Amino acid sequence: MEKDRWILCPICNNKTRIKIREDTILENYPLYCPKCKQETLINVKQLNISIIKEPDAQMQSQ
Repeated sequence: MEKDRWILCPICNNKTRIKIREDTILENYPLYCPKCKQETLINVKQLNISIIKEPDAQMQSQ
């Protein structure tokens, strides 16, 4: 029997529009949450979701 589940937003923990299965592999996937309107990069492998932390862009002084 195939397991599947919805991906939850890592920021607000609400359900997104993406469903994954046991054999789903995503790398550097931009996950968008329709509720909090945030985008987060994630990796998925064997139903394990890991969040990719990116350094924030530095403002340039003029």
